[in-house]
Amino acid sequence: MKRPQDTAAPPPSFSPQHKKPKVLDDQPGAEATQDGEWSRVERRKAKKARKVEAKHDAFMPRFMYVNSEIVKRKDAIHIDDVRDLVLHIIADSPPPNWVKIDNARSVQKVVTLLIPGILPDFLALPPPPTSATANPNIPVAIPLPTESKKSPFPFIASTFSHACPTRAPGDHTRMYSVLGAFFQGPLSGEEKKRRIEARIASERAFDKDPSLYLLSLQQMIENDYPIPSYMADIFDKPDGWVETPQSVSESILLLPHERQRSRVYAIDCEMCLSEDGKELTRVCIVDYESGIVVYDKLVKPPKPVIDYLTKYNRSIPRKGHDNPRRGSNPTPHHPSHLKAGPTSILVGHSLESDLKALRICHPLCIDTALTYHHPRGRPLKPGLAWLTKKWCHREIQTRGEGGHDPEEDARACIDLLRLKIQNGGGFGEFKTDYESIFERMARAGGRGGQGAVRTAVVDHGNPGVMHGAKATTTIGCASDREVLEGLMQAIPAHEFMYGRFTGIADVMGWLTPKATPDAPVVVTPPIEASPEILAAAQATLNEQLVTLYASLPARTAVVIFTGHSDPRQMASLNARKAAFESAIKSGKKAEEIDRSEWWTASDGRELEEAVEKAKRGLLFLGIK
Repeated sequence: MKRPQDTAAPPPSFSPQHKKPKVLDDQPGAEATQDGEWSRVERRKAKKARKVEAKHDAFMPRFMYVNSEIVKRKDAIHIDDVRDLVLHIIADSPPPNWVKIDNARSVQKVVTLLIPGILPDFLALPPPPTSATANPNIPVAIPLPTESKKSPFPFIASTFSHACPTRAPGDHTRMYSVLGAFFQGPLSGEEKKRRIEARIASERAFDKDPSLYLLSLQQMIENDYPIPSYMADIFDKPDGWVETPQSVSESILLLPHERQRSRVYAIDCEMCLSEDGKELTRVCIVDYESGIVVYDKLVKPPKPVIDYLTKYNRSIPRKGHDNPRRGSNPTPHHPSHLKAGPTSILVGHSLESDLKALRICHPLCIDTALTYHHPRGRPLKPGLAWLTKKWCHREIQTRGEGGHDPEEDARACIDLLRLKIQNGGGFGEFKTDYESIFERMARAGGRGGQGAVRTAVVDHGNPGVMHGAKATTTIGCASDREVLEGLMQAIPAHEFMYGRFTGIADVMGWLTPKATPDAPVVVTPPIEASPEILAAAQATLNEQLVTLYASLPARTAVVIFTGHSDPRQMASLNARKAAFESAIKSGKKAEEIDRSEWWTASDGRELEEAVEKAKRGLLFLGIK
């Protein structure tokens, strides 16, 4: 909530009388009426617009927390509650009960900022109450900074009157993605019904045809597929790449009837590590109809192999593999099965990686990582081994250090596609009644009709392939300074903007790189930042917020939330737990493991406490 101003201008008075249009001589910019007179249409429109603006200014929007509803809640305000508040303002969703927004229609824009690292201590807020009679979930007043007690964030202390406690999603041992909770929301009943009807009609039309599950062009773009130029001229093919030729309908009709339908092939590639990095080393293709392996070849990289990555694949050095198969210059590996007759349909798991390894742009793709859902919803993708165990009731990739078998993985993709075709499009999906908030905003009709709400995501990394995939504009950044510049660039042309500042969390050691098969994350003991470095980061963030706020137009809603608290203790304990469980699964007995590495019931209780602390966050609401 914004702090009240000392003075306020009295609301302007409006006359209910309607003036007659002025009759003018022939002038540029005027428009003729039916009786031959001239009326200045532009002037009337401008006058009407000024009256609307004056009315909005007279009834400024404001936030008011409803403590009587907040105290009834079992937990603090959730991240999805913050999401629903934003959708209510910008996309005409139902109003929340925990906060009231006066004159919500007068809000011109919404800026939402995720800033992990702003702790209650920094704002001189009291610790959560421990008394049974006190409620820890109600908003807390932010003390104003004084000469004797300065705040590291004077902008927040002087701009927002209250800090509202929030709670991140998760269970008793883990904290789930804050971004996932904010950017994914439930479908409305009307939209859910429409999608079910469309799916039923589509399944009837295609019957049991695998082409029902082909990726759309938009899906291919969002998931970074190499796209043929005849579909969209957006992928810049590097030297040595090829694209599958476009099928010509006239030539297809000349083929025998049994060859006029597209063949379906499952494909899986394996990689090795050469002097140039990861390179293709094996290709396996299995026919969908017959289940026959139609292609299985080793491929020699152009540079010497450093590591065959046998931990992840089975392409071990064998006799004859030293003979060149790709020549001295890298060339695309384009099996002949993809060229004959109608364009073949390729099935794979995260198929874009295989196409990039083959250096091929292919138009017809089915991706089991997209047709099946991760149990926690988009944008997460499920693993092939997990999908096969969950839906096919068998285990693959169980050889440990013996690596994966590409034929086994390709057959798993075929079985998953068969199950999808047999059971319908809803099979293997979780959270089918959820959608991106940007899809919901695009359907909003209260701000000039559908499509009138333009959205922007400005974030570190590449938000266009993750949480910002459905936004109108996405801007990837490498620093908080670039995030500030991107937000200021997006303000004039967008109604909703999201940005994330990570400078404070980075200095405090909260950020860790994502784990990969090649480089699992090693959790190190928490190291506190020096006061000087932390103070410099806080001053930088405060200056960035002041600059951003000054560039916002009037009646802009500003929503700042921290998402969570320090996650390091939770991450460290979870790493210990995972290491102990992995040792037991590998066949070790508890007696063979050092006692300092055991996971006990006491450790479990400590983990639960750490998770609850990590889930705590703060929310600040205000209107400029």
